[in-house]
Amino acid sequence: MKKKALAFAAMACSVAMLLSACGGSNSNAASGDTAGSNIITAYNSEPQNPLIPGNTNETGGGKPVDLLFSRLVSFDKDGKASNEVAESITPNDDATQYTIKIKSGWKFTDGTPVTAESFTKAWSYVANAKNAQKCSSFFSAIAGYDDLQKDGLKGDEQLSGLKVVDDTTFTVDLNQSDSVFPIKVGYSAFAPLPESFYKDPKAFGEKPVSNGPYKLDHWDHNKEIALVKNPDYKGNEQPKNDGVTFKVYTDDSAAYRDIQAGNLDVMESVPAAFTKTFKTDKKVQAYSEAGSVIQTFTIPSSLDHFKNDEEGQLRRQAISMAINRDQLIDKVLNGNATAATEFTSPKTPGYSDSLKGADNLKFNASKAKELWAKADAISKYDGQLTFSYNADGGAKPLYDAIVNQLKNNLGIDAATNPIPTFQEFRDAVTNRQMKGAFRTGLREHPFRAATRTPRSPRTTCGSCTPPLLLMATAPTMVTTRTRPSMTCASRLLPLPALMTPTSCTSRLRKSSSTTFRPSRCTTPTPPVWLPST
Repeated sequence: MKKKALAFAAMACSVAMLLSACGGSNSNAASGDTAGSNIITAYNSEPQNPLIPGNTNETGGGKPVDLLFSRLVSFDKDGKASNEVAESITPNDDATQYTIKIKSGWKFTDGTPVTAESFTKAWSYVANAKNAQKCSSFFSAIAGYDDLQKDGLKGDEQLSGLKVVDDTTFTVDLNQSDSVFPIKVGYSAFAPLPESFYKDPKAFGEKPVSNGPYKLDHWDHNKEIALVKNPDYKGNEQPKNDGVTFKVYTDDSAAYRDIQAGNLDVMESVPAAFTKTFKTDKKVQAYSEAGSVIQTFTIPSSLDHFKNDEEGQLRRQAISMAINRDQLIDKVLNGNATAATEFTSPKTPGYSDSLKGADNLKFNASKAKELWAKADAISKYDGQLTFSYNADGGAKPLYDAIVNQLKNNLGIDAATNPIPTFQEFRDAVTNRQMKGAFRTGLREHPFRAATRTPRSPRTTCGSCTPPLLLMATAPTMVTTRTRPSMTCASRLLPLPALMTPTSCTSRLRKSSSTTFRPSRCTTPTPPVWLPST
């Protein structure tokens, strides 16, 4: 029987479904699988970096990391946090100190126990600027963080705000009151690490020792990442399959064709060419619901004429007003999105459609030209504004349309700058090589047995201003391939409303700065929001 396949779409953005909640039969994706093994195959890009939780802030690495590592809390389909490794997370009266007790009996896949120190050492390692971890800024609220950003560190200095009480208890002292700290610790950067990590972090990232529902079987670079079920996993999200193999693609259309042919089980996006037809495609089973996804693009605040001053703000406002989001949604995304009204999607707790400044997200070509003229009166701009995106992710039609709108509605010179792969694109962003606007966004993460913490915003972390919003709510479109023994539980993870300014540390401490983002740190520079899918 020809197999149908499982795909998830959220128009140019991703959507959520839990691979580990699906079971199938006779899909021998990972090498060495025996006949009848229940392995789910999933679309992915090559991770930017080795699989170290505190140094992973993009989806290629984020998907496997989320399945490999369990944190203090996990999240259900509605975004509600539940203790996982944690037995309890107890604040003092003003939420400036937390006492965290972890459950006994948890083990890493090398057989060593998960202890309080497994968390405190891991958090300190990520926070320490000497170690140049991309998620360092997530620990900036913990006392002693600033001391770990100084020159002359060895890399093993510990956060002074973390104190181990015993093997299953530690305390966290914060710089200020934070009532949502127990939610933040569900993010992958807060995962525990075994002692073996510190002996050789680079080697660890190639074959991580983890504590989640899956463990690494093998990583064949630029081909696949194969995970198998962890028999010692004790958490909330028990897998209903034998493993997940992430197949690496550089062409999303090729991946979708594999979905149609039954050679791939799960894809979290639908290429633009198939957005009109995937719901009626008899080779797939379609599922389409709103999800917690937002699409943005970012303009570096270091870019001349776009800095965080009056001229730069006028130009950002003008660009935002020159974009007809409704037209993009109708003509490019075939109705599979809604226009952004703020930095989160309507699925996110705390969402509002009436924030101050929301008028900047409304199409108004005449006002856009007026604002651009005011900026030119301050300093004339006659350069070309480029828009970079990864060519392997299906974003071309959207950015072609954005560039055309800016040319027609604002009269400026704009062009696209496709970068071949997501890995190359992320490297360029991380290394601050972008000389124009670039694709960013925020998304929920689909690959977890029972969803985890939100994947964090793929926005910026440079001396920057907020991103320009495109689309603020993404439909979760799922196409699933029918398999004889397959049962699926599609779960969406609304993102908690963690809308706070935070600082982000990239490779170089001196390059870090602040940006406004819902929950995660990614790279450097300010974004522009379009419509969200």
